[in-house]
Amino acid sequence: MLVSCRRLLTALLQAQKWPFQPSRNMRLVQFQAPHLMGPHLGLESENGGGVINLNAFDPTLPKTMMEFLEQGEATLSVARRALAAQLPVLPRSEVTFLAPVTRPDKVVCVGMNYVDHCKEQNIPVPKEPIIFSKFPSSIVGPYDEIVLPPESQEVDWEVELAVIIGKKGKHIKATDAMAHVAGFTVAHDVSARDWQTRRNGKQWLLGKTFDTFCPLGPALVTKDSIADPHNLKICCRVNGEVVQSSNTNQMVFKTEDLIAWVSQFVTLYPGDVMLTGTPPGVGLFRKPPVFLKKGDEVQCEIEELGVMINKVV
Repeated sequence: MLVSCRRLLTALLQAQKWPFQPSRNMRLVQFQAPHLMGPHLGLESENGGGVINLNAFDPTLPKTMMEFLEQGEATLSVARRALAAQLPVLPRSEVTFLAPVTRPDKVVCVGMNYVDHCKEQNIPVPKEPIIFSKFPSSIVGPYDEIVLPPESQEVDWEVELAVIIGKKGKHIKATDAMAHVAGFTVAHDVSARDWQTRRNGKQWLLGKTFDTFCPLGPALVTKDSIADPHNLKICCRVNGEVVQSSNTNQMVFKTEDLIAWVSQFVTLYPGDVMLTGTPPGVGLFRKPPVFLKKGDEVQCEIEELGVMINKVV
């Protein structure tokens, strides 16, 4: 009896902490296929599964995620209907996955946001979020190549949880923040450490924003499809070797706090991407340091969200 009471109490506390109960997985994607003209919107049938063509289900739907998110509940309700229907699924081998969001207004990034990553560097945990950015032109798809720029000899890996904004807002309270979130995806904050730490006056931007330095995907998993975004296993593998392995419960500032903080300074728009920081294990802090080289394969994976595989060229 005591055990069952404890379980009930734990369940109630967890429900209070994360108000969205997981529904059937809604995994929104942008994709192309040889028989289709241009990008289309779809639903991944399951993690690693085929793709349901949302534009075939309802031709009035927009064909880009940005427009889809801007229309809010109207388009989401169509996607829910499609998910409930028994629709044909395009085999994964027949489609090309694009980043779930392309050309957002902004890509906001957070530094030093994992307790264990701070310990790795022997630095104190930040008292306020450390914010920087990547240009949206750095975004590529979940299986696209990462291009090593000739200007850098120290290109490093960073797996991150990315938040996708679904509703415009400014001066958003932490208690209201989740109403502005569409969902989550996997991100790779590829980083040229020489430019980040020694060049450009030690401003991080240039080292973070070379072309192809922001793989995203494979899907935008809606917030109501996830048990708790702040309790997900997160890992990065280089050539099959695990180099980063942690949990999003190590985040210093959670999604709600980050949205409240950033929205003091800028208006957040549907489609905006927020990279929430990386766990320990990056190449820079290995002894000796290790950096990506031509031919490497990087896999970034987050529990419930999926895995990206990017070749380095």
